[in-house]
Amino acid sequence: MKASTSTASTSAPVAHNALPPPSTSSAARSSRIAPHSHIKALGLTPEGYANVDGAGFIGQTNAREACGVVVDLIKSRKFSGRALLLVGAPGTGKTALALAVSHELGAKVPFCPMVGSEVYSTEVKKTEVLAEAFRRAIGLRIKETKEVYEGEVTELTPSESENPLSGYGKTVSHVIVGLKTVKGTKQLRLDPSIYEAILKEKIVVGDVIYVEANTGAVKRVGRSDAYASSYDLESETYVPLPKGDVHKRKELVQDVTLGDLDAANARPQGGQDIMSVMGSLVKSGRTEVTDKLRREVNKVVKGYVDQGVAEVVPGVVFIDEVHMLDIECFTYLNALLESPMAPTVIFATNRGNSLVRGTTDIVAPHGIPVDLLDRCLIVKTDGYTRDQISKVVQLRANVEGLKLGEGVLDRLAGEGEKSSLRYALQLLTPASILAGLAGRSQIEVEDIGEMNELFLDAKTSASLIGESGSGFNAV
Repeated sequence: MKASTSTASTSAPVAHNALPPPSTSSAARSSRIAPHSHIKALGLTPEGYANVDGAGFIGQTNAREACGVVVDLIKSRKFSGRALLLVGAPGTGKTALALAVSHELGAKVPFCPMVGSEVYSTEVKKTEVLAEAFRRAIGLRIKETKEVYEGEVTELTPSESENPLSGYGKTVSHVIVGLKTVKGTKQLRLDPSIYEAILKEKIVVGDVIYVEANTGAVKRVGRSDAYASSYDLESETYVPLPKGDVHKRKELVQDVTLGDLDAANARPQGGQDIMSVMGSLVKSGRTEVTDKLRREVNKVVKGYVDQGVAEVVPGVVFIDEVHMLDIECFTYLNALLESPMAPTVIFATNRGNSLVRGTTDIVAPHGIPVDLLDRCLIVKTDGYTRDQISKVVQLRANVEGLKLGEGVLDRLAGEGEKSSLRYALQLLTPASILAGLAGRSQIEVEDIGEMNELFLDAKTSASLIGESGSGFNAV
């Protein structure tokens, strides 16, 4: 890595393009908010009892306490060969519970969600899709000591020069990166290839990063906590200002999954000639990994673990709508659960007695064969009361930065009680758009009324179809 450095004290002036830390009253960083970003854990006391409202959860007391017992079983390594099955109506928090179990197991534990219908791929076998999901949910934490430059980015200035290959346009010749730690600051002059990696990582001033001295690899650690806002529920990860010098030897921890290793070894790099390039273009987007290759990867991983440079981190596979799997998949799942290197498996379904797919005469509870059902601990989720719906809506409004006018919360709670919690939550964002078009900064009751005129909830739509016979008739 080409780098020239100049050292300064901690009292050095801030670079001209560094942004000042925002005040605590400033808005949170603009980012996409996931539907379950407010879920942080199961919200249990040290004795295992559920707090009424805790860790982003509202209600579901019995289900959360049951999942807490499962977490204890997993941590004590007494859950092997079994699975957790979450059953309940749509919109009762099954996915949230699965995510909370993953959070309880650790921040870096892999969480691999999928839907039962994903196995019906035209590119690979159904069993291969399941095997890939299981391998992606098994992490490998590799530790190694490297020489790095680490700190908070205070300056990020690309320097351009004339393109020597063309008379038109300019190209980046180098990039100046300023890094700051508790002990001091340092300015680096880096190769343009490293600037491309910085752009790929979406690094901006105020981010904490490290650059490997030998390879030039760039890694974004998180956002400096000096830029943290007053909100507790945010998708951004804030980290403290690094200690020590900018240039140091640091033990780095790299997290990969067995699925990553399988994919890297299953797709060897071809040559640079035209035939190799064309061949890579016409190949299928997904490649089946052979059992032989997986055994070789496992052998290498075992060697790393025996040497003490790596640690296996079993994660969580979450299969929603598990009733969509067929008898072939269920049989294969039995074998996967018994494998020596298996993650925690969580199923979810909203079905009662159903025909097992792939058969003509087997009707089983939840559409799951009895032999697999015997391996499951079954937890039921309950519906939400009007008061609980009101609290969930208010929580999501806070997370999304939406202001609710007088009576809006009660109106949305009524909509959720009449139809579903999901429908009530879905009205929030479009209602805020209407309020913005009307020049208002908060959602009013009339916005919710207009939403009901524009959209139908599932129950209303179903009742209209029932009234009109088999479907909607053209006028």
